[in-house]
Amino acid sequence: MSTATPRPSVLFVCVHNAGRSQMAAAFLTHLAGDRVEVRSAGSTPADTVNPAVVDAMKEVGIDISAETPKVLTVEAVQASDVVITMGCGDTCPVFPGKRYLDWQLDDPAGQGVDAVRPIRDEIEQRIRGLLADLEG
Repeated sequence: MSTATPRPSVLFVCVHNAGRSQMAAAFLTHLAGDRVEVRSAGSTPADTVNPAVVDAMKEVGIDISAETPKVLTVEAVQASDVVITMGCGDTCPVFPGKRYLDWQLDDPAGQGVDAVRPIRDEIEQRIRGLLADLEG
């Protein structure tokens, strides 16, 4: 008899889905593989992922150059177990039974790669902690 539990689903939300949420989703996908379902979205998505964010992630061996910002949908929130917001205020719809976390992180928008690195490193540490928590 299988005791496998359904894999947890995590949604990362920031305003433009061009920086913080993209890095968080990439780290969780990289570290968890297929053990966690990962989504990211923005309340007002940008046209492209921040090039400095792409470069900063390349430095740690993660290529997100093919990612595109996605618009936040009610369906994405409903399909997620954990919703992590990053500076998008109250734009994320709230549903009962979901776990919400708000990560206060600097916004890499308009910043060079030197400014993005510490944000990237903080996100990686938070993702490692989240993954340990999810896997209990």
